[in-house]
Amino acid sequence: ALLQNYPNPFNPSTTMRYDLPEQSHVALKIYDLLGREVGILVDEVEGAGSKSVQFDASRLASGVYFYRLSAAAFVQTKKLILVR
Repeated sequence: ALLQNYPNPFNPSTTMRYDLPEQSHVALKIYDLLGREVGILVDEVEGAGSKSVQFDASRLASGVYFYRLSAAAFVQTKKLILVR
């Protein structure tokens, strides 16, 4: 499960949380509105359980971004808003 980031909107950092039912390779990436990858937060094998990761967007411009979690056969995308 991928949970909504908090806070949202944010400036300049936010927390993303997700739950893994079993060990799997996890990729959590940030994309801009044009689909360009602007950050990789996680790209490794992780064990089961609740996880959280901080995202520092201090180098990015204000706007709408998306974060996408891929783990085994699960893929989910959510929106986040950076406000300066």
